[in-house]
Amino acid sequence: MNSTPRRRTRLRPTDLLRLGMIGPRTRKMRSALSALGIALGIAAVVAVTGISNSNQQHLLERLDQLGSNLITVAPGKGSDQKPVPLPPTAEKMLATIGPVQQVTATGATKANIYRNDLVPEQQTGSITVLAARLNLLDVLRATLTSGHWLDAASENLPITVLGDQAAQRLAVTGPGERVWLGGQWYKVAGILTPNELAPELSTSALVGWPQAVAHLGADGTAATVYLRSYSERVPQVQSVAAATANPASPNTVAVSRPSDLLAARAETENTLTGLVLALAGVALLVGGVGIANTMVVGVMERRGEIGLRRALGARGGQIAMQFLLEAVLMGFLGGMGGLLLGSLAVYGYALAQDWAAAIPLYTLVVGPAVSVVVAAIAGIYPALRAAKASPTDALRSA
Repeated sequence: MNSTPRRRTRLRPTDLLRLGMIGPRTRKMRSALSALGIALGIAAVVAVTGISNSNQQHLLERLDQLGSNLITVAPGKGSDQKPVPLPPTAEKMLATIGPVQQVTATGATKANIYRNDLVPEQQTGSITVLAARLNLLDVLRATLTSGHWLDAASENLPITVLGDQAAQRLAVTGPGERVWLGGQWYKVAGILTPNELAPELSTSALVGWPQAVAHLGADGTAATVYLRSYSERVPQVQSVAAATANPASPNTVAVSRPSDLLAARAETENTLTGLVLALAGVALLVGGVGIANTMVVGVMERRGEIGLRRALGARGGQIAMQFLLEAVLMGFLGGMGGLLLGSLAVYGYALAQDWAAAIPLYTLVVGPAVSVVVAAIAGIYPALRAAKASPTDALRSA
């Protein structure tokens, strides 16, 4: 008796997609739990890397505020070992360097300061009177113990701000008192707190730049220029600062080496970056194991369904493709959910710590991608194994 060849069933891509949706639609609770397991794994990755990276950025910002990106440009010595003043254009020229963010300066004057007009001229107390730009405190991250800083109005008036040691030597206890400066009375507006970035200000009396030029013998030339640049560009700024300040004689310009904080910043950044990557790897491993376990268990539970479909004529490749699509779908949904949960955790923790939240871009891309890949790998193996079993064996093991 002639036997009719068995017709091979074919499934269109849309049919495979509908088959892949059978599991999530018919087993909503199991699918939700599977997606939740995946989401928690990815959320752990995002949260760990995001919180660690936010902490890193906060610490680096604090180091920058302390002065890791501060450069000082001052007069150097000529061939005769005498100081060579900076050119009048030095301050403006240094401001044109691309990576430089802020520029400020102090200028020398010919005035002395005394507690009153009865103190002998030679008893200066080693206090220096300096002209100051209005943004000096901002660039140096300096603060005042009491009183207020110079402003657009007071920089043209006989008003001064004293360093902490200068105030002690003059026996000035607070703002509002008067001192004898440059042959006339000046009102003390404020007293500075000690500043490690510019210790010379502790023994200085600071007056507005226009006032110093008009009445205290200042020539308007910067005696010391302070630069703030992008932290990663500090070495480059340092290398061109001398030639920029004095193109005709760069050897007579003294440029400070970056603070030891810069080295600490670089070491901190490298160490914390390695820590973030290590934590991300551990979180990915843990999340991957959770995803694999969830998908393997979910597929093995449905071997009875696989056997029934094989008995009805479905091919092994079609069954494998169905479960692969289902695994990919669960991985994608879980990955996106985990990304949302992890991001909320990072922003909530950063808000509680008063940090700026910083989630690495690679985490936002890699997290969901890894969930899809791992879910697919975890789902395809048991699906292929079940697809290769005979219908009777699959139904018996169900």
